[in-house]
Amino acid sequence: MKSFVVGFHQEDNVDAMQIQKLSKEDFDKATEGGTRHLFELDTNIGYFVFFDGEDADGLVSYMVLQYEEDNEEPIACYSFQLKDFYEFMALYLSDLGFSEEMEEEDQEYGPIHHLAHLMFHIVEEGQSLEV
Repeated sequence: MKSFVVGFHQEDNVDAMQIQKLSKEDFDKATEGGTRHLFELDTNIGYFVFFDGEDADGLVSYMVLQYEEDNEEPIACYSFQLKDFYEFMALYLSDLGFSEEMEEEDQEYGPIHHLAHLMFHIVEEGQSLEV
């Protein structure tokens, strides 16, 4: 597991995040007690699965798996602090109401676009880390 910090643009209105990039072994340990799939996000930089997992001692981790194109195996797994993961969930849930209010032809920048933008920064910062 490697830790890194992602700083965002001032206009993103998000504080810097301390993130861990997990190896396969780290992932297996963090999810020994089971996982709970929460939501997914399909973007031009990858497909993301947001979930939480419990280790053998009952410690809960908040994670995101990143997939590329048609690969069945994830290319990265990131673990977040609860406060940061909550921000992702809030954006996702906010978009559900936001999307219903918009006409399909309107492509206004909404919460789901902001979530994808944040994931872009995280992937960009974490891609050089080997775990």
